Amino acid sequence: MKIGNIDLGERPVLLAPMEDVTDIGFRLLCRRLGAAMVYSEFVAADALVRMVNKSLKKLEVCDEERPVAIQIYGKEPGPMADAARIVVEQAHPDVLDLNFGCPVRKIATKGAGAGLLQTPDKLLAITRAVVDAVGDQVPVTVKTRLGWDHEHKIIVELAEQLQDCGISALTIHGRTRSQLYADQADWTLIGQVKQNPRMRIPIIGNGDITSAERAVEAFERYGVDAVMVGRATFGRPWIFREIAEALHSAPSSTASSPSSGSVSGGLSAGSSSLDWKLDILKEQVLTSVARTNELSGIRHIRRHLAATPLFKGIPDFRQTRIKMLQADTVAELFEVMEYTRKLLHQQQ
Repeated sequence: MKIGNIDLGERPVLLAPMEDVTDIGFRLLCRRLGAAMVYSEFVAADALVRMVNKSLKKLEVCDEERPVAIQIYGKEPGPMADAARIVVEQAHPDVLDLNFGCPVRKIATKGAGAGLLQTPDKLLAITRAVVDAVGDQVPVTVKTRLGWDHEHKIIVELAEQLQDCGISALTIHGRTRSQLYADQADWTLIGQVKQNPRMRIPIIGNGDITSAERAVEAFERYGVDAVMVGRATFGRPWIFREIAEALHSAPSSTASSPSSGSVSGGLSAGSSSLDWKLDILKEQVLTSVARTNELSGIRHIRRHLAATPLFKGIPDFRQTRIKMLQADTVAELFEVMEYTRKLLHQQQ
């Protein structure tokens, strides 16, 4: 699959943009573990135009994580176009993505993110403005949802209109804004968009890709060009490797992704072992601490530790989990993690 001139290989798996999650450290880790492309946290266009330092820091990109997409959000064509120019000038991303899918109340109810699904004409005007501003320098893509609510699922028609605006790829999350992250993602309309003979751009499916089996189904049942994984990476960044192994063994797989294969160093035959996974989580902790400070880094990464499936099924684990989430130093946290390692080995 290609986005513009960027070759992501056959059936690529992408890391979704997630606020306060997909910082540069996590993106680098996911690239190493097999993500074909990674996305930044979403960046407010208005803040970029005002040159707010916190937002500008989100534009930090390193060559080792490429290809990388920077995602921006806003509610007016002018500021979005200006922000796009700033992103291209400062970050030189491989892809510029427009966020028309964030369901968070403070964004959507102010007419940005998924809120723009209530005003599709403005959504399209923003898209045209950004493509006109930077489309000759970087591929512009869009991430959105099925519609605002169950009665207004507009994605099939909207996809064609977005393509006419000049975008290079479209990511669709299989829920409406009103669903937030509840219920099961509905991939039926994603499949309809992909099967529309008038659609020429790549279609990327998103929503509930929580296992290798779900990823294989997305490709084989709905025919999407790529899948995007979000919340399932919490405490489980190795899901990219698990999906790659399943895809490569699937009947329709004929080739590996050149993009992910070039950065999969360190993944040996034993890389799915319990010890390897725990070491990956410890690496996340150290990377997070190195980018901020000990306390902030630990607090930032604790949600991943709490979400990891590694600890599920350990009898009477509640108190140990509480100690892990209350640790304020790397030494304290690693002591609990090593105790957890012993518990897990005893179960094997």
